[in-house]
Amino acid sequence: MAGTKIQAAEHTVGEIFTDDYHFTIPRYQRPYAWTTDQAGEMFDDLLAASRAKDSLTEADPYFLGSIVLVKAEKQALAEVVDGQQRLTTLTVLLSVLRDCVSPPFAASLESRLFQKGDPIKQTADQPRLRLRDQDQGFFEKYIQERKGNALLPSLTNVRPDSRARLVENALQLKSRLNELEMVERERLVSFIDQHTYLVVVSTADFESAYRIFSVLNERGLDLTHTDILKAEIIGSIPDADQDAYTTKWAHEEDDLGRNDFGDLFSHIRMVYAKTKARESILKEFRASVLQRVSDGKKFIDDVLVPYSDAFEVVTRASYAGGDADAEAINRLLGWLKLLDNTDWIPPAISYFSRPTADSAELLRFLAELERLAASMLVRRVDITRRVERYGRVLDWMESDLDLYADESPLQLSAEERTATTTKLNAEIYTVTRIRLYVLLRLDSALSDGGTSYDHSPLISVEHVLPQSPAVDSAWTTAFTPQERSYWVHRLANLVLLSKRKNSQAGNLEFEVKKTKYFEKTSWPPFVLTGQVLDSPEWTPAVLEGRQEVLLKVLGNLWRLDPGSPAVS
Repeated sequence: MAGTKIQAAEHTVGEIFTDDYHFTIPRYQRPYAWTTDQAGEMFDDLLAASRAKDSLTEADPYFLGSIVLVKAEKQALAEVVDGQQRLTTLTVLLSVLRDCVSPPFAASLESRLFQKGDPIKQTADQPRLRLRDQDQGFFEKYIQERKGNALLPSLTNVRPDSRARLVENALQLKSRLNELEMVERERLVSFIDQHTYLVVVSTADFESAYRIFSVLNERGLDLTHTDILKAEIIGSIPDADQDAYTTKWAHEEDDLGRNDFGDLFSHIRMVYAKTKARESILKEFRASVLQRVSDGKKFIDDVLVPYSDAFEVVTRASYAGGDADAEAINRLLGWLKLLDNTDWIPPAISYFSRPTADSAELLRFLAELERLAASMLVRRVDITRRVERYGRVLDWMESDLDLYADESPLQLSAEERTATTTKLNAEIYTVTRIRLYVLLRLDSALSDGGTSYDHSPLISVEHVLPQSPAVDSAWTTAFTPQERSYWVHRLANLVLLSKRKNSQAGNLEFEVKKTKYFEKTSWPPFVLTGQVLDSPEWTPAVLEGRQEVLLKVLGNLWRLDPGSPAVS
């Protein structure tokens, strides 16, 4: 490996999707896994960058990251060691863009997606990106080929997950593009092609490429940006005070641990910038925070220490107010920690860092914050719009506006309350990331909030009416196929179990299944599950009544009635 040549250079997307590269995803790579959150985030970043200047001739370059390839010099074949998710999502975006731009643009995009065969070069017609053998046929037919791309809306129950992600991301990007005018779509195409860059790192052998990949992923700036900022900030403090402030800095870092301390700086940046990060944490922290608090001593005393203390309380649910509200505060913090994102942390630490906030005020704020966060989770609000919303909350906090006024961004609008209820009344089970949170929250409300869910990683969601009952099962008599299809994944048909018991319950008949639910466990039975024991039968009528009751419980918990006022 000592003589292996490594090449690294910046290239525009337009330079990469040419005959110089024939990308292949090797069999050993994991399947395509980017969710609509990640694909939507990339789209939003590209769109925002394309709009940043009045003219594309003045556009700043946009850096999309790096890719690592096994590629011999002067050979087109390029095995992707790192960058599969980015290249695949980029191909999906270019494919759906092709369907909503003018014919000349569409023809150019087609050339970015497929290489035209050349008899002189002895090359054949072929896609510029080939996924793993397991997925390439589907990818080429429904994503890369224009005819198949038009069939995407008709696809249902796509499996495996890698193909489902392709379909979901393509449909989301189609929907987002349909919101834009033609001129903006074509501007986006040009920006991606001419002003969006990837750093291409290539070497001729796999061992060397994998070593590069490991270095890039294990020694990133996210592990050292606090060290760089520490040197800059402590260095700006007069020599006589540097030791004292170095000790203060070290104390906060030791309390949180190195990783959490690094995360804290990202959250502080958000508190000040109130927008999604577009560039490196170092650049943005300097611009958003240190330009406003340039004095090193003031930064440590008035920003780092109070936000670090607040971050410790918020992320560890360790509020110790010494009164009756403390338990309720920590319980709400525990719920927020169970969310699938941490975007709520900046407004939380901003509020907790206020020296004048008493426990009653903290409790009121957290109740509203959890309500907003839960609604956005249920409505599947993407990361960009979540960050925008929390940015508006932070703006109101900084301006000392009434967070509990109807027009406050901390409050849900009537439309948002209705949309949340609609989602809760739909097929909850099919959305993996929300079903457990909703059911745990519901179970807690049914038990008056007193139940502990410390074992939540061991808790799973079980269907009472099975997903696939046996043909001769009593379930097929109690429910028509249409009724089973309607109810099987809805709130009323779902209960909570330990994972150990979930595998035992399966497709058993109702009476037998009930006994399986209530075998001894290491913690008390769930209220939701206990209600099933009291039901002598499980029919569409039972489910209809149960659905109405459970929706009302969640509606009261999160105040989803259109006329619900802010909590007082």
